[in-house]
Amino acid sequence: MKIINNIVHMQALAIAPEREGRRIAFVPTMGFLHEGHASLLREGRTRGDVLVLSIFVNPIQFGKNEDLDRYPRDMERDCQIAEACGVDIVFIPTAEEMYPPGFQAGVAVRDLSLPLCGTSRPGHFDGVATVVAKLFNIVRPDVALFGSKDYQQLAVIRRMTADLNMPVEIVGMPIVREADGIAMSSRNAYLSPLERQSALCLIQAIRRARELFAAGERSIAVLMKETVSVIGQDATAVIDYVEFRDGSTLQELEVADDSTLLALAVTIGKTRLIDNTVLGEKL
Repeated sequence: MKIINNIVHMQALAIAPEREGRRIAFVPTMGFLHEGHASLLREGRTRGDVLVLSIFVNPIQFGKNEDLDRYPRDMERDCQIAEACGVDIVFIPTAEEMYPPGFQAGVAVRDLSLPLCGTSRPGHFDGVATVVAKLFNIVRPDVALFGSKDYQQLAVIRRMTADLNMPVEIVGMPIVREADGIAMSSRNAYLSPLERQSALCLIQAIRRARELFAAGERSIAVLMKETVSVIGQDATAVIDYVEFRDGSTLQELEVADDSTLLALAVTIGKTRLIDNTVLGEKL
């Protein structure tokens, strides 16, 4: 397994397989890997001849007073997980090289970036789209894999890739959950034991909405009321948003169907957690 820190070196390594007709599979991450990331890497191993993992805590997707400086990092453990999953190249650029003095360019996916997390984190998805576009230009993947826990991020990346005619297949992978149902996230490391118990309100709310939908309930107003009620039973949980949206366009709905997205953002203590489900899909 090679560890590369230099953009030019990474581009040179990417061009060689391209010229030899080998497929590059790519998993971009911010590190502090968990089983969710490992599932992407294992799938990527089956889809490409060369598997590349990037680890980069992207500063331009963090807003003021967000957790850039305290975002969890463990490069040694990350590399051990990468090697166990069959990664060929780990690309670990510096912020100074990714965004040198005078850097001004950016990518914005307008409508999909506005609701949900875009409302409370303005500019976040511009930062995501910009760094992913840069990484695609550096790594030159044939296929890139992303987790569905960040549903809006995946939608933004799909739209950007299609709109800009990027020759990259985007694969969305299922959410990987802990045994108790909590979605795996690097930010779960912030939670105290008591906060970890409080965080169960997200999956409990999702299960309640899915239960009602499976029983025939289609009114967004009713589903919303019941979902918010479950979260509200935990006094420490602060709702950022609970939204039922069209699974493709992220537009608001009044009536749910199988493709309806339920997306949640809830703060437990000082930690903001997100989760989602598509009502007609298996949890």
